Parts: sequence; structure tokens; C-alpha cells
Amino acid sequence: MAWANGTAAVARIRMWVRRTRYGWAILAAAVALLIWFGSPLLHSDPFAIFLLAVVASARFLGFGPAVLCAGLSMLAIDYFVYDPPHSFSVHTTDLARLGVFSVISLLAASVARQRSQAELRADETRRQLATIVESSEDAIYSTELNGKITSWNRGAEELYGHPADDVMGKSIALVIPPERAYEFQTNLGQLENGERIPPYRTDRMKRDGARVAVMLSLSPIRDERGAVIGASSIVRDITAQTRAEEALRRNEKLANAGRLTALIAHEINNPLEAVTNLIYLARQDPSRADQHLQMAEREVQRIADIVQQTLGFVRDAAVAAPLNVSATLGDVMQMYEARFNAMSIQTKVEIGDGDEISGSSGELRQLFSNLIANAIDAVGEGGRLRLRVRHVHSWTPHPQTGVRVTIADNGTGIRAEDRPRLFEPFFTTKEKTGTGLGLWLSESIARKHGGSIRLRSSTKPGRSGTTFTVFLPDAAEGSRN
Repeated sequence: MAWANGTAAVARIRMWVRRTRYGWAILAAAVALLIWFGSPLLHSDPFAIFLLAVVASARFLGFGPAVLCAGLSMLAIDYFVYDPPHSFSVHTTDLARLGVFSVISLLAASVARQRSQAELRADETRRQLATIVESSEDAIYSTELNGKITSWNRGAEELYGHPADDVMGKSIALVIPPERAYEFQTNLGQLENGERIPPYRTDRMKRDGARVAVMLSLSPIRDERGAVIGASSIVRDITAQTRAEEALRRNEKLANAGRLTALIAHEINNPLEAVTNLIYLARQDPSRADQHLQMAEREVQRIADIVQQTLGFVRDAAVAAPLNVSATLGDVMQMYEARFNAMSIQTKVEIGDGDEISGSSGELRQLFSNLIANAIDAVGEGGRLRLRVRHVHSWTPHPQTGVRVTIADNGTGIRAEDRPRLFEPFFTTKEKTGTGLGLWLSESIARKHGGSIRLRSSTKPGRSGTTFTVFLPDAAEGSRN
């Protein structure tokens, strides 16, 4: 970066000065003596010019060269200034004045040295920061408030494909896709208020026009008075991470569909057996064949409905569409009906009004299926399961209305030490049967729909159980996410 190169040049100059600093101190004393000779006005007060030489030596050369300059200055004053001239004999009065000069010189040199050391430490810190920024694999760059690029590290060159020399002074809009242009104005408003923008996922554009998934964070840059004059951006390429997460989602969907296939096998066998019997009866009693075939047709339609519901779990909707949350939850409950009956699990479903949202029915079925399957595993034989759907206001800081789905069980509960990691990928409390992806995927689906999941659990005897609460924004709000 340009400012990093400038800092390095200054550092090299200072290194050269430090190597020759004692010679410069001798030169400073000599220049002070020449100025004294050439300026009669200074003859009455020779200490001023020599004191200035000492301070300058301390300021730019260090304490040691300043002491040397002070010693040479005292010798020059004694030899050339005091009577008799060109002699090192010193009167008592002059000796006292030289003593005062030496004390003042040392004090001035000490103060100047402290300031010089502080600046050296600041320069060293800046060099270290410049090295860290330049060697970072993340793209790190700064801009003015109008978007003009002022710095651009090697990571930014590799991520976007733009050399630093080509982008300096240009607008950051060249890496922002047209459909993301609104982000610049939104972020600018927060930065002007001095707010830091925490990391968030977005897309950026490479030099060849290709899109890249990134994690972007921004911080305001302030001047000496505290006014915001620009922004510092840190951008990380998360393309590989995004692809891995998508692969995990697809694998979990397929695994979930396999589990559901086992659950609905019994439901399909029943209507198939009925169709077989009805066809047999139609052949045996032609007079009632129409009636038997109509009944068989209804059973075939029943099979088709079950298959369609199963496919809903593995199909991705191209776009969000209006859907009824209660109906979607009802489809999932129907899938698990045989398992509820086999395990004597009591279920209670409470449905409210206004449960229309915009979203993917297949993804929400998968979300509800994961939570219900976990609840079944938790309660075991003879357990109780309660489900509730309500139109409510969200608990988020920003006012929001939507649908809240509550799935509660009276199972064993989740240990307190496991709860913080429950939504992490590959973390599971079911070591033999769990993949550790179900809840992670469910939380991702809720977040994709602009919503969230909350957990409440207890392991106390007699009061154990777990409650998952899913909030999904209304259709109008969800469609904007």
C-alpha cells in the first residue's frame, strides 16, 4: 500500500541518521558556533544558540549525541566566548554559568529524548501494523466517506483481482455488485454516526465480473478531533465455507428423507393392500366393479398424497411462496402419526389465526420434522408432546410480527453444559444415532426465513422437558429477507 511504502521510506532515512548520529551531533555544535560568529546579536547571549543545538540533537539523534553536543558546546563557549579568548581558563562566575547551561542542556535533552522515543515506538507500531495488514490473507482496505479508496492490501489484490495502483483514488463501487449497491448507502449512514458494522455475509464482484461470497465488517476512521473521515473494511472470502455448508444441508436433507421413508412405509402399505383387495373384489363381483374401482382410486390418491408430502422434504423451492404454517406443521405431524401410535405418545396441537408467511414449504417441513423427531427421541414410550401455533410479536429488538411455533416435550431435557453448543454443526448428544446436523440445519432454515429459534430446557426430576420456539416473520416482512 502507498502509505506503507511511505512509512518504510521514512524508517530507512531514520536508520541512516541513527548510524551517523554522533557525527551529526558534532556538526550541530559546529553550526551553532558558526552562527554565533556570524551573528553579533548573539554575542551577548551565546547560550541560546548552543542550547538549541543540544535540543535538536536530542530530538532527532538521541540522548547520547545530545550529551556530546552539550560537552562540545561548553568547550566552544569556554574557548571562543569567555575571556581570555582561545584559552580554557574559566572564572568562577563563568564556571557557574556553564554549570547552569549543562543542567539545562541535560534536562532539555532528556525531555526531547522522551518525546523522540515515544515517536519511535509509534513508528515501530505503525510499521508492525503495516506489516500485519499487508501480509494478511483477508482483504483490508480503507476508503473516504464518499467511497474513494485510500489503501488496498495484498489480500484485496488477490480477492478482487485489482492491483493497488489501479484502484487507488477510485470508488469502492467497482467491487460492489449492482444489486448490492444499496448496502453502500446503508453502511455509510451507520459509519457517519460513528457506528461499527459487525461482520455480515454478502457478495462482492471480482475484476472479471465473477461473484464471490464474503464476510464483511467495517469500522469508522477518525481524525485527531474524533470526526469520522473514512472507513476501514475487512473482507474474508467464504466461498469454500458456503459451499461446504450447502453440501451439508443437502446431505442432511437426503438423510432426513431416508428416515421419513421408513416412517411412511407402513402408511403406504395399508392403501396398497386395500387397492389389491378392491381390485380382487371388482373381478369377483362385476356388478359392483365401479364402486370398488372408485374406492381403489381414492386409495391410490392417498398414496400419491403421501409421496408428494415426502418429496416436499427434499425439494428446494426456487422462490419463497405464501404458505400456511399450521397446514405445513399438520403435514409433518401426519408423517409421524404411526410412530406416535406405536409409542403411545400423547400429542396436543393448538392452532391460532393469521399463520400465513412467505417461505419454502419443503424447508419448513424439514425444520419441523427435525424438532419433532428430537422430541420423540427425548420422551420415549408414553411421553407427551405439545405443539402451538400463534401469530405474535417477535422478541427481537426491532418490532416484528409473525408466527411463533412452539414444540414442547416432557422428555429428559438437555444438560446445561450442552445447550450453548446445541446449534453447532456435528455436535450431538445422540452419539450412536445422531449426525449433529439436524438442529444446525433447522437454525439455518429459520435464519434464512428471517426468523430465529429459542431453546428452553430443564433436567430437574418431575419438571424435565425441552421447548423449542421458532419465530417466522409475516409474509410481507419475510419476503424482504
